[in-house]
Amino acid sequence: MSVASWSGSVLAWHRDLDALKVRLGPVFGRRELRASCGAFLDGLLSGVERKTGWLMAEQAGLERPYRMQSLLGRSHWDADALRDMVRAYAIEALGDDADGVLVVDETGFLKKGAHSVGVARQYSGTAGRIENCQVGVFLAYASRYGQALIDRQLYLPKEWAEDEARRASAHIPQKQVFATKPAIAARLIADALDAGVPCAWVLADALYGSDSKLRRMLESRGQPYVLAVRSNHCLRFVREQRFEQTDPETMAAELGAQAWSSHAAGEGAKGLRLYDWARIPLGSRADAQWERWLLIRRSRREPHARAYYFVFAPAGTELSELAGAAGLRWTVEECFQRAKDDLGLDHCEARSWHAWNRHMTLVMAAAAFLAKLGADLRRTAAGKPNETSPNPPIAA
Repeated sequence: MSVASWSGSVLAWHRDLDALKVRLGPVFGRRELRASCGAFLDGLLSGVERKTGWLMAEQAGLERPYRMQSLLGRSHWDADALRDMVRAYAIEALGDDADGVLVVDETGFLKKGAHSVGVARQYSGTAGRIENCQVGVFLAYASRYGQALIDRQLYLPKEWAEDEARRASAHIPQKQVFATKPAIAARLIADALDAGVPCAWVLADALYGSDSKLRRMLESRGQPYVLAVRSNHCLRFVREQRFEQTDPETMAAELGAQAWSSHAAGEGAKGLRLYDWARIPLGSRADAQWERWLLIRRSRREPHARAYYFVFAPAGTELSELAGAAGLRWTVEECFQRAKDDLGLDHCEARSWHAWNRHMTLVMAAAAFLAKLGADLRRTAAGKPNETSPNPPIAA
């Protein structure tokens, strides 16, 4: 890259970041608070290894971390209002009616103490075992232009939700009651759809795919989904006036060789990720516009290595399209990796409910900024203008 083009790229970076800060400014009201938000975003996007108040204050040229800590704690601003702005900003950059997807997943934040809001001995997918941690449920949006986190909610274990002393110490709002992770996911998805996020598919792992309430909510909205499900998930059918009980693993084992065909589940580092796929219809619906399937993915090298999905899709959807949609669930993992490795998603030092939400939302804003830069580059490479979005702005 020439010196001129490098300088131009740096100037474009600062111009776009300044534009984002101006856009988010109304959430913070006072000029000093807007400046603190800008310095916090600069710190998140900097090369500082730990995104702590002290280190980011030093990065900003401040003698003490008061302003950074106050932004998360003592100051007055609405993290949900900022979330709405971040979501609108991300969808303007990434939104696509044809292939945009919503992906829900949880991630863990390891903690040593017992006072940070929501911390408990619980399973962390990040660690792959039970650990002392917080768990947050997140919603990501992905399309051909990139991916970004657009919503979040901290999971409150029952021992937190039902302990008034702990609730008071962490400033947990009274409206925040115990909710399962699938129930949290359902609300995040519904809020995004209500805001006009263009979504071809909703994707999630088996924790969420196994939840019938979540599936019914999506079906009632006419929202297609491809949701993973466990191999031993109990399935019941009425056939010839009697109940039959089975599970996905048993149903897949009964398929003949002709039921399988090879399709790509997207592209990996070494090219197309090819698997064998099959699908089995799951009952009939009064509405002929929709179909429900059990979708099965099989490794071509290890035929006994299978993954299973519940599918709700428009009638006539091709198997190749279902395979491609299922393969997009990895995008949320990429969001987590970038947000943790580069932006400090897991560096939150504050202990209160509102501070957790503020930290996560500010990190989401920084991640959305990087996602927009990537989307602009992809549109430039494809010969499309950067200034226009493929979708109208959504509700903020």
